[in-house]
Amino acid sequence: MAALRLDIVTPDCVVLSKDVEYVGAPGLLGEFGVLPGHIPFISALSIGALHYKCEGNSHYVFISGGFAEVSGNTVSVLAESAEEANHIDFNRAEEARKRAQARLDAKTEDLNFKRASLALSRAITRLSLQGRN
Repeated sequence: MAALRLDIVTPDCVVLSKDVEYVGAPGLLGEFGVLPGHIPFISALSIGALHYKCEGNSHYVFISGGFAEVSGNTVSVLAESAEEANHIDFNRAEEARKRAQARLDAKTEDLNFKRASLALSRAITRLSLQGRN
């Protein structure tokens, strides 16, 4: 089977660059999947887990927004932030979840609801990847 090239890049670094068999990504309008020979397209990404298969094994990468472009047999992901599941600090993610939940529960006048909700979503998504490689 022909391979896809998956490149995941953030403003800070190249998170992943490898040949894979399949990519599933959290599009803004819903999850989408890419196999070799897919038509070209661009999609905005939401907070979620990008899933890819390499040598028949599933792997996961936390994605926090950005864009994906499919062109030829290349999937290029430009993400605000991204972490491979095996690099996530789950204790730190749990602390972030607690802080975000506490901000939302406090309902203070100066609460930026959208910002706190996004922080909670990022933390929950990171935690959901625990035990996945």
